[in-house]
Amino acid sequence: MGWYEDELGWPTTGTLPPGLVTGVRFDALDAPAEAGFAMLSRFPQPDRLGPVALDGHRVRLLVAAGSAEELPGLLEWLEWGGIPLDLTALGAGDRMRAPAHPDWGRREAAFDRTAPVWLRPPRPGCEVESAVPALDVAGRAEGTGVPVGLSALVAALATACHRITLRSRSQDQPWAFSYASRMVAGTRPRSLTS
Repeated sequence: MGWYEDELGWPTTGTLPPGLVTGVRFDALDAPAEAGFAMLSRFPQPDRLGPVALDGHRVRLLVAAGSAEELPGLLEWLEWGGIPLDLTALGAGDRMRAPAHPDWGRREAAFDRTAPVWLRPPRPGCEVESAVPALDVAGRAEGTGVPVGLSALVAALATACHRITLRSRSQDQPWAFSYASRMVAGTRPRSLTS
């Protein structure tokens, strides 16, 4: 794990399996992989987002330290409060499994299919704080090369999570109700009930 500590300056847990300590240099947004891939397609330029890791069926997007504390208030501000989303954050006192070095990821994944891998790896020589989305109140013009703000990232990720939830629920409940299904549900049209 010398790559994380020596080249990137990230604290690790020193345990097996190795972990990255969150809340010091970065926090991580944790969402279903399907939502993560949908959100990543909205931001195709790798330099606009911080590092992104895939750990099983979950995506971890590295964001500025302290963002985990901001997430509940930010979701409320974005009017997602009270809506169940499969979106959490890892912050101070948490850890995430450390993906292998980007050049070793495929080799290690061949032996351990559950090992996390980098979808968008960190870039050595770039300070984490300047390369990850943060809560930025001063709006910046599109195309400035500045990372996407935390609010835009959370809005896109929350939307993707909600779409997955709606899709999974639509299998249990039809979107359009036929006359027969309305009769079964007891919601027949008024003209037929009187």
